[in-house]
Order: sequence, then structure tokens, then C-alpha cells
Amino acid sequence: MYPTISDFLREVLGINIPLPIQSYGFFVASAFLIGIWIMIIEMKRKEREGIFFPIEKKVLVGEPAKPKELIISGLIGFIIGFKLVYAIFSYSKFVANPQDFLLSLDGNWIGGFVIGALSAFMTWRDKNKHKLEKPHFENQQIFPHQMAGNILVVAGISGIIGAKIFHNLENFDELIANPWESLISLSGLSFFGGLLIGAVAVVLYARKNKINVLQLADVAAIVLPLAYAVGRIGCQVAGDGCWGIDNINPQPEWLSWLPEWTWAYNYPHNIINDGVLIPDCDWSHCHVLAIPVFPTPLYETTIMLAVFGILFSIRKKIKIPGVLISLYMIFAGVERFLIESIRINNVYHIFGYDVTQAELISVFLVISGIIGLVWAIKYHKKQQAIIAK
Repeated sequence: MYPTISDFLREVLGINIPLPIQSYGFFVASAFLIGIWIMIIEMKRKEREGIFFPIEKKVLVGEPAKPKELIISGLIGFIIGFKLVYAIFSYSKFVANPQDFLLSLDGNWIGGFVIGALSAFMTWRDKNKHKLEKPHFENQQIFPHQMAGNILVVAGISGIIGAKIFHNLENFDELIANPWESLISLSGLSFFGGLLIGAVAVVLYARKNKINVLQLADVAAIVLPLAYAVGRIGCQVAGDGCWGIDNINPQPEWLSWLPEWTWAYNYPHNIINDGVLIPDCDWSHCHVLAIPVFPTPLYETTIMLAVFGILFSIRKKIKIPGVLISLYMIFAGVERFLIESIRINNVYHIFGYDVTQAELISVFLVISGIIGLVWAIKYHKKQQAIIAK
């Protein structure tokens, strides 16, 4: 395992460069970047085909910088300078635990004030360059693909909040035992919690900006499985605890063509330091699982890459809005439900049955996907009949 990018560089390339980049965070960031790239490509295609249309917004041009803008710019600059300058002069501390470092109240006040003042000045100067004697409103056309970044920011922020909420509900004992760490920690995220809350936020944003919600959902159906697959690579590489149950069974003959670790893996140097100590280890993470487990992140990455391939290949052939997102919900629900049978999760006792939160949401996704599929087809036929008249 390589909990940090530095671990990877040292072990694979023999380069010892201390970097404050955790592997899990690297792959999550990569998932967002890949997601926005695919989203823009797909949205531009729908614009060319006349499915997405630009909206007109009145924009005030020539206005000087307002005090509110200068204050916000200054505050953002202060926070960046406060942490950045402190990180430069305390680099070893920053590299050792970047999350705790950034979330602490420690920083460089001089750096904060200097960068904050510079940020406010740059904002004032930029506005001043375009200042007009008489500011006026202009109508500007904004295409949906130009809002792709905003959409992902909305989805990302609300998704992380939702993921933390659902994770903490599932692990309520951890929340009670250590509420502050449970709330601010970037580990322990429920994908389906993030999916549900993020979806609600994106729908509200799309309606506000007059973007066809069903068509946008179909774009998301292409983005989500790929982003999820990339994110799960981070789980596998870092060893963040999202692995499966103990697996001491011999590798089946029909899987003999695969490396043995794809069947049962003990996650050496995992980032959460779970398991037993590795002898003579000089890493910052020196634990290995005593009993190998199913490497479920690897399975999820493989399955969701296949789902992405299927949906991406048929996206131009599907002409009914809402079908792609419905298919994605069915695929995602089935995938996670099957994975739950070999994955570690907290169990709820409901009506005499032992179920996990992910299993409940998986069933909800599959049912919703089937209902959505039937509704989309019926609604499309109804609209076609109206047009035909």
C-alpha cells in the first residue's frame, strides 16, 4: 500500500521526496477532474444536437469593486497566506499530517495579512481596469457546459456533507465517542449518502439555471461510474479500511490467471494502521492485516469501469431522456448490493433481518431506477403522441 504519493515514489521509483499528498485524496481529486472533463464533452455534444440551450443572464459591467468583494477577497487571501507561509516554514510538520495541519488554528499571521492585502488589491485593480463611467447591464449567453464546473462544485460540497452525514449515522458510536474528529475527518465517507444529497443539490441548481434536469441526469449517468471507479482506486491504494471480510479460502481455479492478491489481500502499510506491526518497518504506516480480506475496492473499480463502458457506448443511441440515469441507478444498486455480501459494514436489525445502510440504499436505487425507466419510456411516448397530433 502507498498511503501517500511520497510512499509510492520512494518504493516504486526510488525517489525520496516528502510531499503532503495522500493517495486517497489524490485519486478523489483525479475523479473530480476526470468527471468535469467527461461532463463538458457530453454537454457540448448535447448543445450541438440542440438538446441543451444557452440561457441569457443580465450582467452588470463596468462596476467598481464593492467593499463586500474586497473583504471576501481579502479573507480568502488571508486564509491562504496564513496556512501557506506557515506550511513553507513548517514543511516537515505539514507533510507528517496535512489534514490536521490544515484544520488546526496554527498559521503565520504576517503571511496571512500580506497575502490577504495583495488579494484585495488585485481584485480592486482588476475591477478598476474595466470600470465604466456609467455601469450598465448587458445580456450575455451562458451555455450549460460553462456551468459544468459550478455543477461539480455544488455536487462535491453537498456530496461530501451528505457522505459524512450518512457515514456518521451508520457509525453513531464513533460520532458520540469523538464528535469533532468524526465530523471534520476526510476519511469515512458514504458514497450513497453523497450521491443522494449531491443529486438533490444539483437538481436545485439545474432548475434555477434552466437546465433540463433529465438530460443533465443522463450526463451524470456517464460521469458517476467513472468517477466512482477512480475514487475506489484511492481506497485500494491507500488501504483506508473499505475492504471486505476475512478471506482465508484458496483462490478458485477459474481465477488462477489473476495475481493472488486480487482474491485475498492483507493491505500492508495501510493508512489506518490496522492489523499487526510489520517487523523492521521504518514507514509512518507499519501495519498489515493478520488475516487477508477480499479487496472489494478493486472489484468495485472493475465493475464500475464496465458500467461506464456500457453507458458511454450506448449514450448516443438512447434518445429517451431519463433512461441512462435510470440504468445507472439499477447498475449501481445491483453492484453495491452484491459487494455488501463480502464487505465490512455496520449491520441494522430490521424486522428480524440483518441489513446494512448500503443494502437499503441499493434496494432503493434499483427500485427507483426501474420506476424511472418505466416512467421515462411512458412519458416519452406520451410526448410523441402529443407532437404527432
